[in-house]
Amino acid sequence: MDRFFKLKQNGTTVRTEIMAGITTFMTMAYILAVNPDILSAFKTGATGGDWTSIFLATAIAAGVMTIAMGLFVNFPVALAPGMGLNAYFATIILTSQGKFTFSMALTAVFISGIIFIILTITKMRQMLLVAIPDSLKHAITVGIGLFIAMIGFKNSGILTVAVESGNDIKAHQFTDVLSFETIFHMGSLENKGVILTLVGILLISILLVMRVRGAILFGILGTTVVGYFMGMVDLATLTSDQTTWVPDMSKLRFGDFDFAGVMTTGIVSVIVTFTFVELFDTFGTMVGTATRAGIMKNKEEGTKRVGKAMFVDAIGVSGGALVGTSTVTAFVESSAGVAEGGRTGLTAVTTGLCFLLALFLAPIVMLIPGSATAAALIVVGVLMVQSIKEIDFQDFVIAIPAFLTIVMMPFTYNIANGISFGIVTYVVLAAAANLSGKSEKKYSIHWLMWVLAILIIARYIFIGSQG
Repeated sequence: MDRFFKLKQNGTTVRTEIMAGITTFMTMAYILAVNPDILSAFKTGATGGDWTSIFLATAIAAGVMTIAMGLFVNFPVALAPGMGLNAYFATIILTSQGKFTFSMALTAVFISGIIFIILTITKMRQMLLVAIPDSLKHAITVGIGLFIAMIGFKNSGILTVAVESGNDIKAHQFTDVLSFETIFHMGSLENKGVILTLVGILLISILLVMRVRGAILFGILGTTVVGYFMGMVDLATLTSDQTTWVPDMSKLRFGDFDFAGVMTTGIVSVIVTFTFVELFDTFGTMVGTATRAGIMKNKEEGTKRVGKAMFVDAIGVSGGALVGTSTVTAFVESSAGVAEGGRTGLTAVTTGLCFLLALFLAPIVMLIPGSATAAALIVVGVLMVQSIKEIDFQDFVIAIPAFLTIVMMPFTYNIANGISFGIVTYVVLAAAANLSGKSEKKYSIHWLMWVLAILIIARYIFIGSQG
């Protein structure tokens, strides 16, 4: 084991690596409850996804791809279905008025994974990362954070919408109303779900302030306990004859793709969004974790390992879709394991094995009420919004595109719109500033940014924007 993982060379031990792997699992195990809730529309099945099927896919995808990262790259990074893209996955289905199915969404993720593999092999991925300004990368993270928080607030009942329109509002259609006809307001504090979500937010926040490892997971579990005393959790299901502790793999939606169906929908925009967001999310996690683990001390060797890690990550995108879940990506929570001393792939292998063992805990995870996972979404939004400090809002060429990227995601309920507005406005404003000659500095506009801006404008002209 020492020879395979090069433990002594990396200044670590088997015990340290295993403890680091367990720590990483504890900090990201919340995805086992949150991802099935999001993709099944909080157990309603409105997306066409079954909670149990998605839970199995989440555990299998996270387990297998994390173990692969450890064995083939010797890298202490764990992978699982990513936050933000799982919300986008569910949203495009729910807002499509039945035109976009769960199978189509899985197909879009699978195709984006193939594209990702090609971009990684051809090293176009690195070029795109250079092309996009850092300010927009940070803005995308912040926007997704608000988008996730919006879903948490909305599904918990904390955020409600009142409509007082002068005209009839047709069901299942996008309807234009005036600003004073639609009012966002707070839900009723007499609603048990709202109360439990607020308790969850407070509990998770206290654990974060106390720097407890696995704060989000323990917060979800604690909220579930409170939910039991509020009569919102039924423990009787654990002893029911219909409850099985052995995972029923027949429920797994393996290879459930609809290639014919996606050709009749606006699939291009969806695929580009999946690919684009995953591109930035992975890069930051990989490089940040590698640097913290000391892997980048030897820049040449570190770059090679990060490149291999990105390839495994790219395969994970299509692999996740193959078993029935949204985009699988590297988790920033991996840094928790690194902080505990994890330096090699043994950390990742340990985390992966924990995910596979979790397959036998589905009945317990299913007890977790939607209010508990909604609270987790809101707090995850807080963590993602921290990137806003990296944006220079004193510079309007940077501030305006970043602001539009951030606000368009939650307010139009679409990640793609935020990215699109950010790219186009940056190209236009940066070009205007350079041409005016009055700017104190020269703004860099990579040729790929021009290409992306043109493609985005063409997309809105020929495909449309509503929804």
